Amino acid sequence: MRVLINKAGCVGHARCNNVAPALYPLDDNGYIASSGFSVPIGQEGLAQRGARACPEQVIEVLDTPAESRQVRPRS
Repeated sequence: MRVLINKAGCVGHARCNNVAPALYPLDDNGYIASSGFSVPIGQEGLAQRGARACPEQVIEVLDTPAESRQVRPRS
């Protein structure tokens, strides 16, 4: 799972940080400090709750498959 953050859209409510401070650190001015990260195993729920807490919806959580599967066409 990956998180992408549109830092330019952050207005500093810090709700993501209130939910998951280790995942959503703030800079010295109180704005999100990261533009994205890979979510550590076991932290998926916190990542999603932090994203939902953002009023500006600048945090996007992307599910990534554990492994890629190739589909072969039938002959």
